[in-house]
Amino acid sequence: MEAQATATVKEALAALYHHPDDTIRAAADRWLQKFQHTLDAWQVADSLLHDESSNLETLMFCSQTLRSKVQRDFEELPSEAFRPLQDSLYGLLKKFNKGPPKVRTQICIAIAALAVHVPVEDWGGGGIVNWLGDEMKSQQEFIPSFLELLIILPQETSSYKIAARPERRNQFENDLCSSANVALSLLTACLGFDELKEQVLEGFASWLRFCHGITAATLASHPLVHTALSSLNTDQFLEAAVNVTSELIHFTVSRDSCGITEQFPLIQILIPHVMGLKEQLKDSSKDEEDVKAIARLFADMGDSYVDLIATGSGDAMQIVNALLEVTSHSEFDISSMTFNFWHHLKRNLTGRDSYTSCGSEVSIEAERNRRMQLFRPPFEVLVSLVSSRVEYPEDYHTFSEEDRRDFRYARYAVSDVLLDATDVLGGDSTLKILFMKLIQACGSGAEQNQNWQPLEAALFCIQAIAKSLSIEEKEILPQVMPLLPRFPHQEQLLQTVCSTIGAFSKWIDAAPAELPILPPLVDILNKGMSTSEDTAAAASVAFKYICEDCRGKFSGSLDGLFQIYHVAISGVGGYKVSSEDSLHLVEALSVVITTLPQDHARRALELICMPIINSLQEIIQQGESALQQVPARHLTVHIDRLSTIFSNVKLPEVVAEAVNRYWSTLKIIFDHRAWDTRTMESLCRSCKFAVRTCGRSMGITIGAMLLEIQTLYQQHNQSCFLYLSSEVIKIFGSDPSCASYLTCLIQTLFNHTIQLLRTIQDFTARPDIADDCFLLASRCIRYCPDLFVPTEIFPRLVDCAMAGVTIQHREACKSILCFLSDTFDLAKSPEGEKYRDLINTIVLQRGATLARIMIASLTGALPSGRLEEVSYVLLSLSRAFGGNMLNWTRDCIALIPPQALTDSERSRFLTIISDASSGSSLGSLTDRFAEISEVCRRNKAVQDIVQAALQPHDLAFTVAPRHS
Repeated sequence: MEAQATATVKEALAALYHHPDDTIRAAADRWLQKFQHTLDAWQVADSLLHDESSNLETLMFCSQTLRSKVQRDFEELPSEAFRPLQDSLYGLLKKFNKGPPKVRTQICIAIAALAVHVPVEDWGGGGIVNWLGDEMKSQQEFIPSFLELLIILPQETSSYKIAARPERRNQFENDLCSSANVALSLLTACLGFDELKEQVLEGFASWLRFCHGITAATLASHPLVHTALSSLNTDQFLEAAVNVTSELIHFTVSRDSCGITEQFPLIQILIPHVMGLKEQLKDSSKDEEDVKAIARLFADMGDSYVDLIATGSGDAMQIVNALLEVTSHSEFDISSMTFNFWHHLKRNLTGRDSYTSCGSEVSIEAERNRRMQLFRPPFEVLVSLVSSRVEYPEDYHTFSEEDRRDFRYARYAVSDVLLDATDVLGGDSTLKILFMKLIQACGSGAEQNQNWQPLEAALFCIQAIAKSLSIEEKEILPQVMPLLPRFPHQEQLLQTVCSTIGAFSKWIDAAPAELPILPPLVDILNKGMSTSEDTAAAASVAFKYICEDCRGKFSGSLDGLFQIYHVAISGVGGYKVSSEDSLHLVEALSVVITTLPQDHARRALELICMPIINSLQEIIQQGESALQQVPARHLTVHIDRLSTIFSNVKLPEVVAEAVNRYWSTLKIIFDHRAWDTRTMESLCRSCKFAVRTCGRSMGITIGAMLLEIQTLYQQHNQSCFLYLSSEVIKIFGSDPSCASYLTCLIQTLFNHTIQLLRTIQDFTARPDIADDCFLLASRCIRYCPDLFVPTEIFPRLVDCAMAGVTIQHREACKSILCFLSDTFDLAKSPEGEKYRDLINTIVLQRGATLARIMIASLTGALPSGRLEEVSYVLLSLSRAFGGNMLNWTRDCIALIPPQALTDSERSRFLTIISDASSGSSLGSLTDRFAEISEVCRRNKAVQDIVQAALQPHDLAFTVAPRHS
């Protein structure tokens, strides 16, 4: 059998790598992947690795197979198989001592995974590190292999490819901490081999995370530290030395260290060695990757020691100046490495927690002022340095889309740094620095459309700090705004000018009346809307902000606003505003209308709605066939504008009259396009905003709307009808006068949905309906439980939720879980006391099944990303049904075989449920639930065992296909 499998593996590998037919290669790949999950894979892979005739392709496949089998499938083997497996892997480690390197690495990872799985005693009492030390001393010819294993051991502790139980993984980490001294001794011994120096440094960096039993003073004089720091000045070992030094820096500030004072012996030798690299940052002959490594080291030092740096000592300021050198580097990838440091330094300087050791309020304020003054000059330099980073390159027009995206990211990152600077310098001081840049740019020919880039960069930076400036700023902004109309209409510059106008809309509104700046700025926005799509987008957003914040200034200029609006939405007149951006203009006019007296607002609302309604009626008047065939976007572009109007005109009675007036038009679209999901979603969104704005002012229109969606939902199954109903329940659920038609709505919608969602396959096929159905159900529990909980539909919906809760669709699953927890919470709450007996009856009848479904969800039926929501359902079920839930859980986990869940793990699970029943918080339980979840998901075989035990044939309807 083994010989046949071995031969088949060889044939499949030959086909995979050498067959000319793609179909054959794909089939071979599928067979090999499936083979890796079989029990035979152990012996075949091991045999071929020991076979001297195996080629490189075979060795690579078999080493990867054996590594993955040890990582994930070790529990397949009987306990007595450990020793032969260890011996075989050890033999392979020595066999591949000189390569191939990739094969040797896979063997090392396999041995490391084996060490995670088995207790320290199985390695001879001293653990794998001591065992490795003995082998290194007795068989020095194999030191390259042994050294690679020593490097990989600490790296693999955090690998979740290894299917070990959490407590075993934690114990292995503790074992490595106990063995750290031995590991460092072995690494030190390997320093005698010059050709291994780089690997030794790599190993030291890996082991530092486990060296917290070693004092900083001991490390400060350690040969490995000396080697690493001295190697910082070599080209050959620079990268490895930087990695070690970075790990040493992290070591001194890690949560396991004994406090910063105890780390000073090490810190005092690290900082001078790092600072000694400062001149290399400017060395043009230095390799760019080496400069990046040095810059990263400075950034790590700044981030790690920011608390010390913020004290402002002389040494600290030298570090700050060095970090400014990094920030000044011409390459953005290098310069931006320091941005996190400046942010953390700002938080330290401005945060009150940084000064608690100062004592009294007076002392705190004095120290804060001292530090803020001390760090003003570096932050002023920082503003000057980063502001030049946002300049458009001369060759920007040749950039690929990816390059343009990177450039936009760089500008956003600089904006964040500038905002950090305003917190230290103040907005006005930062503005003065940037204004000087603007004035310099104005004097360099920018106003004649020459060298416009510095002008745009300075203006971009000014608008980036807009939120940090007072609307009462009287010195700089009154000089900036009159400059804007004078700037050339170069596309990128005009786009930034428009964005600047929008960013300072609140300041423009507060500007003195003697500064007539608004009309020329509106003219600029008009120009922006007719220049290009990008400038039109910026101008439309700016126009929205101007109208929101300066609405009072526009009340006498409605004719001009209407003219802009009509040109934009008509598509004629030269504007290049997209349909999406036109919504900003619709919103702009809507917020201005809100400020008008009601009679004027009524007329203005009609004026902005009529072009929209007329466009819809033109389509309707072409006949039923034309309305059925017209592309959805021809309808939704107009309906979305109605949504924006209904959302932003905050005059309930006026909007309600408009909705009532236009309902007949909307109803025709409902009736003839109910099959069209995109149009229905747009129309329901419009109705949702109408309901939200108008509330009880909607009058009879709401009844007609609900009758429409009840009828159409039963015919076309559009989930947006459920979503619109949720909004109606939220607004009208507590209104007794609406009880009759809301009851009818609830019964109709839920009855039909339950018919649609009978099995998990139904849920998977209709996730949007599942999502919106249970969102509506939760809304009913919160806003109108009297109309929902006592009805016959409620227990049927609980059954429906149980059938679909393991749906893999994230939002649908969350909605179902939320409905279940809302149900259990209602039973426990004071407000739900009158429903308690009813809910108890419903849940107790289903409790054992419910518990099994939820425990199955926790242990693998749902992705681990649902852990928090599943944990909360278990918590709420335990709080509401304590003793019963404990019994259901005990019966449930008794079904899980012992190879998947041990007695102690069962006991821990029951303790978690007991603690949940006693009132423990979700925060204190989620990690404990996660540990049980991890145990049951540690590999596919265990997960399948657990799911098969929890979901036999009588519960099979709850199982959804899991994503791999």
